[in-house]
Amino acid sequence: MRNVLALFRRPARRTPSHPPNAGRYGWASCRPLTAGQIRERQFQQVRRGLDPAEVYAFLHRVAGELAHARRDLAMVTEENIRIKRALRNWQSRFAPRVWR
Repeated sequence: MRNVLALFRRPARRTPSHPPNAGRYGWASCRPLTAGQIRERQFQQVRRGLDPAEVYAFLHRVAGELAHARRDLAMVTEENIRIKRALRNWQSRFAPRVWR
């Protein structure tokens, strides 16, 4: 009888040592998606699945927004570098000099 009851006992809960999706979706394990990867993604066709045309239209919209965001990020990063360089040059021209 004990063997039968042991089959229905719940195992003791253990706390995981890592987040549940750390290996699959974590930043360390995968590179960021590109717009091309989003556009080329294929889904398995199922009998009662989503409308493929609607899914692909949404994926193309997401890919376009991702490409636009990456382009804006690159422009902002370049502008930031330009401003830091200009500030450094201005400070070096007008900062009080130390004479030894």
